[in-house]
Amino acid sequence: MFTLNCKGKLLMLDSPVVMGIINATPDSFYKGNINEDMIVLAAKMLADGATILDIGGQSTKPGSERITAEEELNRVIPVIEAISKKFPGAIISIDTYSSTVAHAAVEAGAAIVNDVSAGNMDIQMLPTVAGLGVPYVCMHMQGTPESMQKDPQYSDVTREVLDFFIAKIHQCKKEGIADIIIDPGFGFGKTTAHNFALLKKMSVLRQLNLPILAGISRKGTIYKTLGITAADALNGTTALNTIALMNGASILRVHDVKEAMQAITLFNAYKKAP
Repeated sequence: MFTLNCKGKLLMLDSPVVMGIINATPDSFYKGNINEDMIVLAAKMLADGATILDIGGQSTKPGSERITAEEELNRVIPVIEAISKKFPGAIISIDTYSSTVAHAAVEAGAAIVNDVSAGNMDIQMLPTVAGLGVPYVCMHMQGTPESMQKDPQYSDVTREVLDFFIAKIHQCKKEGIADIIIDPGFGFGKTTAHNFALLKKMSVLRQLNLPILAGISRKGTIYKTLGITAADALNGTTALNTIALMNGASILRVHDVKEAMQAITLFNAYKKAP
């Protein structure tokens, strides 16, 4: 069991939990988040069982371009403030690789920093998170969002991701970050084959004794394998989320909270069976 201190709110991970994705970006590959009011979406996710709401204003899809911290702040801070006011008990995470945005977001009400770059795109990120005293989602990514899907190469993807985390966890702890969550980074500098290999052996990451976040919801690994679109990838997402749970995931980062919660309920019942 893992315990995270989210600005005084203790998050107990004795059972897997769901992180709902709220994209404040105009180019989200899953348009369901763009067409709904953010507060309505947050209310639905919380009602469906989400424990964490992950708000991001900087696109990290392959080939995406970086925006300024000011523009990112303009996208996310009003959303964080509004959700914090409407749902004061909600745990909000900020999805950013900018230390400036992370700092402002936590001041506005966020209680977790979710960084796809693991501090590699902003050298101030790790000391900033340490100073804020909030949990840190440390994700593996080969390259940057602009270049990550241009022929990613690994000799052994699982071993290289494990080695990355061993070094990065040491760095995070040296900076003073107390609560670390690791994210293998499905789809970030990895081919479909890499993603399936990493998912199959994800239980190797358990030896790090940290919560594992799996973010594979509606990604290309699913819809390209099935020959469908992201909009039709819910069933495939549930299938891979279930595999992730069986291989040690403590947090599922998803667009569809209700279905992820159903997967967790069934997984928990399966585990309790004699």
